[in-house]
Amino acid sequence: MNHTPRTRSVVNCTLLVVTLVAGATACGEPDGDPLSLKPHDAAELISFNGPPENQKANLDKPIEVTVKEDDAKITDVTAVDADGRHLAGELDADGKRWHSTASLAAGTRYTVKVSTENGDGAPGSRTYAFGTQQAEKFLKVTFGPQAGTYGVGQPLTAELSAPVTGKAARATVERGLQVRSAPAVTGSWYWVDAKTLHYRPKEYWPADASIDLRSNLKGIKVTGGLYGDDTKPLKLTTGDRIEAITDASDHSMTVLRNGEVINTIPVTTGKPGFDTRNGVKVVLAKEQFVRMRGESIGIAAGSSESYDLPVYWATRVTWSGEYVHAAPWSTGSQGNANVSHGCTGMSTADAEWFFETVREGDIVKVVGSEGEMMTPFDNGFGDWNLSWAEWQKGSALHGDGTSETESGVETARLRPQV
Repeated sequence: MNHTPRTRSVVNCTLLVVTLVAGATACGEPDGDPLSLKPHDAAELISFNGPPENQKANLDKPIEVTVKEDDAKITDVTAVDADGRHLAGELDADGKRWHSTASLAAGTRYTVKVSTENGDGAPGSRTYAFGTQQAEKFLKVTFGPQAGTYGVGQPLTAELSAPVTGKAARATVERGLQVRSAPAVTGSWYWVDAKTLHYRPKEYWPADASIDLRSNLKGIKVTGGLYGDDTKPLKLTTGDRIEAITDASDHSMTVLRNGEVINTIPVTTGKPGFDTRNGVKVVLAKEQFVRMRGESIGIAAGSSESYDLPVYWATRVTWSGEYVHAAPWSTGSQGNANVSHGCTGMSTADAEWFFETVREGDIVKVVGSEGEMMTPFDNGFGDWNLSWAEWQKGSALHGDGTSETESGVETARLRPQV
């Protein structure tokens, strides 16, 4: 007696499921909501001012999409070039017109995708593709230093093939020069002059960091008829954080690796009239042997200050000739008096140890000297002697994009001093 009702129940459930499925199928048909429809070809609704087939777009002419029917509108437009860069544009509030607001990139191909709605609210779409003219004038960028491993004080450099002036043009360049590091840091470019930029983080680079530098300026209009050229990317790494801090008043150098003292060295620095520069310098090069002559820094031959000496284990920190080096002739003064012509002298053994310990980009800081402060750009890498606020003033994105070297500071000559 219980079997029959159970069978009837199953049959009823089955019928219910079939009914629901049928209802779902009916809902799948057009239900009056235009947005549920597959987008139609919007070619009849809009017009595009792109170049005719097999012709290239004028770089100075904005592209434009307009609506041809009063009751239709544009809902979205994306324009992307062959490198995946989006072209900035603006859609009018009424949806009747979209136009590009940035210059077209040269020598590339764009894909423009347009979304629309007709008078009934039904969606439409249309895709256009076109190429752009080649540029006639190119801005080449050369990155520095060379690929390799450097100290945490190493700035990045970008040398331009043509001068760039004006805040807008400089901002375009900065936006196109991309720096990525792992770990990530906060950093900024600084315009040393119209053809030279330096990049540094707010603080020193992290130890054992990876740094990737590349340009996204290819084909981008910088100014006038000048467009960015292709640029070879650069990858660097940093080593340990090596800091050599010389206290000229105490006649000693303290060397730290990753914050821990690894050596304390008695030294002699510049005597009165030849005082060693204060501030942060960065190792520029290492030269196992250098011949140093007084005439190279303006000392008359045969005078009481004249010298002509073979110098070993010389670590250069300025282009004007300041080194950390072996000075066996002044061992009696090292640790208790300053007797050099501006360099930091130490024993031969200590100088060799220092030479073997540091690499380009490591930090050499001098405090307690009667000398002037190391200048930022005209005599090596004194970039770290600017505060972060001062540094950002040299950026067209964060400040006014000008620098003191553009006001007349000249680069120092290569001249060694002992």
